[in-house]
Amino acid sequence: MHKTRFGWVIWFLAAVVVIAALLRLFVLQPYAISSNSMEPTLVNGDRILVNRLAYQSGAPARGDIVVFAYPKDTSRTFVKRVIAVEGESVELKGNQVYVNGALVQEPYLKQGDYSPFEPETIPAENIFVLGDNRRESGDSREWGVLPQSYIIGKAWLVYNPLQRIKFFW
Repeated sequence: MHKTRFGWVIWFLAAVVVIAALLRLFVLQPYAISSNSMEPTLVNGDRILVNRLAYQSGAPARGDIVVFAYPKDTSRTFVKRVIAVEGESVELKGNQVYVNGALVQEPYLKQGDYSPFEPETIPAENIFVLGDNRRESGDSREWGVLPQSYIIGKAWLVYNPLQRIKFFW
């Protein structure tokens, strides 16, 4: 009887390891934040988990934080916030963002001046992304709209450092 219980423990632990490996390979991917472009939401040194399946059955929504291949060098990854999606018009003026002519409330934004951006309508299967720290962010203002096919996934959780743990729903 003792041997049987031990066998179940081994099988259980093996199943946990296999499930964790499958989640890591296909669903959740860790990333380290290595810039200040998303302050104060994400800071240099934060470690996040990204849900790679988030957009398999739907498109990104305004406000989502996404990890993507940098359009000018796809070997690099960036993390930014979705500001406008396909069919929407985006404009930046007076340190404010307007989507379809309406002011976007951005409580997450690091305050500071940033340059204006003339109105642009986002083409199909593209998004417009900005960093929360607009003064220190290379984003769609610089390199244009982001094709949705470049998106790796949606930020899901800050898991390290422990005092900064938070979910992005």
